Amino acid sequence: MSQQELLTRVVEELEKLDVEYMLTGSLASSLQGEPRATHDIDLVVELRVTVVQRLVEAFPPPDFYVSGDRIRQAIRRKTMFNLIDLNSGGKVDFWLLTEDPFDRSRFARRRSERLFDKQFQVSSPEDTILMKLRWARESGGSEKQFGDAMRVFEVQYGALDHDYLEFWVERLEVQQLWGRLKREAKPL
Repeated sequence: MSQQELLTRVVEELEKLDVEYMLTGSLASSLQGEPRATHDIDLVVELRVTVVQRLVEAFPPPDFYVSGDRIRQAIRRKTMFNLIDLNSGGKVDFWLLTEDPFDRSRFARRRSERLFDKQFQVSSPEDTILMKLRWARESGGSEKQFGDAMRVFEVQYGALDHDYLEFWVERLEVQQLWGRLKREAKPL
């Protein structure tokens, strides 16, 4: 199944289970900035243990791999688990919503955007930029993550909440990357 089909199927199942979600990562930055190929789908989810079995049953072997035990562990630890489409190799990384103030803020600010002729809950452009800068810092300066942040900044510049960005840049300790982004960016 294509990445588009996998994302659509996963989101439809999450919606059936009343699971709140947010598309983030490279698909979000491709939608809001410059499209680029990515191998996985990143979703932040607010998942309850009561839906784990139904989620596992929605993606059965031999076509899919998803572990109920890993989901329960991720819920307890507020970490992540993944689902793999064994036919195509497509992967969905599910990041559990944490109590971190930034995590809560960005989840509350998600917005509905049209992608593949369907509405999806997507990270706001500001939060996409901030997460990409955070991932760039945590990965030792990933140019791919930094470039994604810059493209979203350039494309969305006129519509961005710059006060919100400045507020979180300090708290997330990404001032150096933010300064570089503002120096190098060429807003459209």
